[in-house]
Amino acid sequence: MAEQSYQQRKTEIESAAETIVILIFSLTVMRIKNPKFRVQSITVEDLTAAATNSPSFNMKLNAQVAVKNTNFGHFKFQNTTISFDYGRVGVGEAFVGKGRSKARSTKKMNVTVELNSNNIVNNSSLQNDIESGFLALSCHSKLIGKVQLMKLIKKKKSSEMKCDMVQNLVTKAVQDI
Repeated sequence: MAEQSYQQRKTEIESAAETIVILIFSLTVMRIKNPKFRVQSITVEDLTAAATNSPSFNMKLNAQVAVKNTNFGHFKFQNTTISFDYGRVGVGEAFVGKGRSKARSTKKMNVTVELNSNNIVNNSSLQNDIESGFLALSCHSKLIGKVQLMKLIKKKKSSEMKCDMVQNLVTKAVQDI
């Protein structure tokens, strides 16, 4: 009788311990977070700017972007574009192809973008910025995809990127990313 009650208690304790372990596992590991999408570095390949009666600029940039996945499952993302703006006017776009960021890792990609001032119409601040040697730019994008945990759970997640930078026209370097 006592041995049967001991076995019963032992199985109750084991099942309670298993329940606690599963609960802790589901609250920590199974919590799916949004990945982070960032511009890590930008280098200027070509740059021309003129502050004459019709101010203009043309530049070719190489940017390294990264998708940081902090989840315990991989993140598959779709094609997206990174839009570059001067003021609130679009001056260029970079294409980012679909891909996959492994679990708890960062996927780095290189993109090339050509920026020009063709869409900017008679903007006196553009002339002032070119004359000062500093051009304020911004970029934004939204990355959409799915996180997959243990080949069973798939959850849609997205990440938005908004980045401001200053292009130094004299040294041809991007500052304050």
